[in-house]
Amino acid sequence: MYGSIKDDFKNAFNRPNSAHRQLIIINVVVFLFLALMNVFSSLFGFQGVFHFIYDQFSIPPVFSDFLMRPWTIITYAFAHSLNDIFHILFNMLVFYWFAKLIIEYLGSDKVIILYVLGALAGSIAYLMVYNLIPFYVERSGFSGMVGASAAVYAVVVAAATLLPNYTFMLMFIGPVKIKYIAGFYIVLSFLGSVGGNAGGNIAHLGGAFMGYLYITQLQSGTDWGKWIIGTINFFKSFFTPSSKIKVSYKKEKTSTSRSSSSRSTSTSSKKGGDASQEEIDEILDKISEKGYESLSKEEKQKLFNASK
Repeated sequence: MYGSIKDDFKNAFNRPNSAHRQLIIINVVVFLFLALMNVFSSLFGFQGVFHFIYDQFSIPPVFSDFLMRPWTIITYAFAHSLNDIFHILFNMLVFYWFAKLIIEYLGSDKVIILYVLGALAGSIAYLMVYNLIPFYVERSGFSGMVGASAAVYAVVVAAATLLPNYTFMLMFIGPVKIKYIAGFYIVLSFLGSVGGNAGGNIAHLGGAFMGYLYITQLQSGTDWGKWIIGTINFFKSFFTPSSKIKVSYKKEKTSTSRSSSSRSTSTSSKKGGDASQEEIDEILDKISEKGYESLSKEEKQKLFNASK
C-alpha cells in the first residue's frame, strides 16, 4: 500500500500538466504533518514545539511581527486551520475545478504562477489593512492567518476572466456561468471583510484582484509570472542530474534530400497547429469578447499548443 501511494505521488510530479495535483498534494501533506504534530504534542506535552512550527506557516497581522518571519508571506498559503476540515476540503475542491480550466487553455505553469501571485497579493492586502486602516489596526490582536483561499481566488477569477461564459453544472442549481460563481465569491468576501474573519476575506479580495490583473495583462502580451517559473526551474536544476549530450554529424547526400526535409518540417509544423504570437493574441481577444465556446477546433488546438 505504501509503495502504491508513493508511486501515485511520484507520478503526479512527473506527469505533464499536473500542477493542480502537485499543489493539492503539497497542501494535504502540510495539513497532515501539522495535524499529526498537534496530536502528538498534546499527548506528550510538547505543545510549545507545535506552536513554534505552526507559527512558521502563519502570517501575523502586525508588520513588526511579520518582519521576524517574512517567509510567511507565502508559507501561509500552504497551511490550513486544524479546527475545521472543511477549510482545506473546500479550498482544494474549488481549486481543482478551476485550475483544470487554466491548465487546459493556458498550461500548467500558469496555475503555479496564479497560485503564487494570488498568495502574495492576498498577504500584501492583509498586511496593508492591518497596519494602515484604524478599523483593522484595533482588531489586530490575533496570532495570524493561514489558508490557500487567496491563491484559490486568484485561480477562480483568472478562469472567469479568461472564459467568462464557461458553464459548470452545479448540484441542485444546474448550469451556471463561471463569471457568476466568481462574482458570488467576491461579494461574499467583501461582505465578510468586517466580520470575524476580516483578514481572511481581505486576502481573498487581494488574490481575486491579482487573478483578474494577471489574465488581462497576459492578454495584452505581458506575463507577470515568468520570474516564478524561472526561480522554480533554477532550484530544480540543483536536483536534476545533467545529461551528457552526444553530438553526431550526418552528411547530407543531395540538395534534394535537404529540400525534402525542409518541406517535411514545414508540413509537420502546420499539422501541429503552431501559431504566431499575433494569432495567439487574436485568439485571446476573441475569448475575452465572445467566450471560449466561440473558438473553432483549430483555434483551440493552437491555444493549447502555445500554452506548452
